[in-house]
Amino acid sequence: METDEQAVTGDYPDDARLPLLTVAEARDAVGYMQLLETLDLTPRGQAAGQLAADLARRLPAD
Repeated sequence: METDEQAVTGDYPDDARLPLLTVAEARDAVGYMQLLETLDLTPRGQAAGQLAADLARRLPAD
């Protein structure tokens, strides 16, 4: 078992980090997944549409 003296510590940068995706990029990705749903009539296309709907609900509305 690790004690306080053995605990791993580190420094984290103070610089602001960019989000993984911007809102505009996320909206573009949702649009591409919706397009994929219309072009791919297999279960993969349906899954892309469901993922697009799930992600779209998480995006802020402007």
